[in-house]
Amino acid sequence: MKSAVQNVAAGAAKRERATRERVGPQVAGVDAIEVKATIPEAHIDGALARYNLTVDNDEERFIYFFDTPQLDLLKAGTIIRARRTVGGEHDCTLKFRPVVPSDVSPHWGQFEGFKLEADASETDVVRSASFTMPVVKGLIKKIVAGKADIAGLVTTEQIKFLTTIGKQTVDFKALTVFGPLASQRWQFEAPACPWKITAELWQRGDGKRLMELSIKSPAAQAAVAIAGFMAFLAEVGVEHDLQHMTKTRWAMAMPTLIETEAKDAPASAKPVRAQKRRTPRA
Repeated sequence: MKSAVQNVAAGAAKRERATRERVGPQVAGVDAIEVKATIPEAHIDGALARYNLTVDNDEERFIYFFDTPQLDLLKAGTIIRARRTVGGEHDCTLKFRPVVPSDVSPHWGQFEGFKLEADASETDVVRSASFTMPVVKGLIKKIVAGKADIAGLVTTEQIKFLTTIGKQTVDFKALTVFGPLASQRWQFEAPACPWKITAELWQRGDGKRLMELSIKSPAAQAAVAIAGFMAFLAEVGVEHDLQHMTKTRWAMAMPTLIETEAKDAPASAKPVRAQKRRTPRA
C-alpha cells in the first residue's frame, strides 16, 4: 500500500504531465513564458506583509493606457501603454495578443525592446508580441495635460510593428488617456520558490486594487513553471483567483479613469500605497 507521501508525489507528477500535455502546443514558437497569479483584494495586505513589501523597497510607477472610449483596441487584442517610473526611465509599449509566432517576422528580434512570449495563468496560456521603446521624460505629462499628441509616444518602427503585426491603422487623435494607475513593483526571492518572483500592485482612480505575482522561465520549462509556481502559492497559503483577469482589462474596466496626475487628484482618489516600515530592516 502506498504511503500518503507517495500518493501526494504521484498526484503532483500526474498534474505536471497533464499540464505539459496542455501547454506544450500553446507555447510553441515563443522564447519565454510568464506565469501570473492574481491576488484577490481580501488577501493583498496579507501578501504584502508576508513578503515584506513596503514603500521602502518598491519601484513606483504611473501607468497609462490609450484607447477609444469604446475600447476598440483592447477588443482587437491591441494594447498601447505608457509608464512613468519615478526616478527611472519612461517608456511606451505596443502589445498584441494572441499572436501566432510563425507569423511574426524574425526582423523584430533585432530590437532590444521586442518580446515574443506567452502569458500563462493556472487555466490559460496566451501568446503575445510586444515592442517597448523609451519615451523622453516630460512627454507623458504633456500628453495627459493635452499639450502634446498621443502619436508622439510611438516611434516610426513601432508604427511599422502596429501595421505589420497588429494589421491595423490607429487614429491616434481618436484615442483617450486612461490613467494614471498608481503602481508599485517589487522583485524578491522566497526559499521555497526556485524562480525570482515579481509582485505588482495597481490601484485605480476608484480606489480598487489588484495585485499580481509572477515568475518568468524559458518556454521549454513552461509546464514545470506553471505547476511549480501554483503549488508554491498553495503551499504558502497565498490565495489567488482561478479566473485570472489581466491587469490591462481590469485597469480599463471603468468607463473613465482619473486623467490627471495622482498628486493633483481629489483626496478620495489618491492611491493607498503599501505601508512604510515601522521597524528596522533585518
